[in-house]
Amino acid sequence: MSADTIARLKITLDDVRPAVLRRIEVPFDIRLDRLHLAIQAAMGWTNTHLYEIRARDVGWSTPDADADWGNDFLDARKARLGDVLEDLGTKTLKYLYDFGDGWEHTIKIERLTDPEPGIVYPRLTEVSGRCPPEDCGGPWGYAELIEAIKDPKHERHDELTEWIGDDFDPHADQAEWLTAKSMPSPRNGPASPQANSRDAPNPRPSPEGYTQCIRP
Repeated sequence: MSADTIARLKITLDDVRPAVLRRIEVPFDIRLDRLHLAIQAAMGWTNTHLYEIRARDVGWSTPDADADWGNDFLDARKARLGDVLEDLGTKTLKYLYDFGDGWEHTIKIERLTDPEPGIVYPRLTEVSGRCPPEDCGGPWGYAELIEAIKDPKHERHDELTEWIGDDFDPHADQAEWLTAKSMPSPRNGPASPQANSRDAPNPRPSPEGYTQCIRP
């Protein structure tokens, strides 16, 4: 396996309907803090909450001076995808975003391949399903949101329709917007710090150190 090896990842958002799936290609030696940013960009999240990448019983995250859980995780800036997979003997990772809402993703390494000439990695290659709005209560809150906005008789219809907007479509896949966005550089520039709160249901992310995303 060369230093330029590319890993194709299948990312599935667990316990959510309509189903949300992404496929991305990243350098096999990408740092885990950069992989976090690649997942954020591919999914459509806003990088405004804490995260954890877990393989078996080992977890990694980006240190946060304001958090009180620093000893619970290893430093994601000091770990690389290929090393983690080989050391722990696994092809599956878990990615938890927002410890309050609890958005859990399953990441499967589908194949390793050589890079394509002229392609900038990471790149997004497949989009299926819309990313839920943040701060809606996780999978169960999202299920209630969808139920409420489509049923005018639901007791929270007016409240949640006002919060999310009249034009929210849970079946829209956002493919055009996501593939027009940027993906994070695997090596250059600092990873953006996470915040613990956000001001709007679905602001667009603007993390630092991003490079051009290639449309599949």
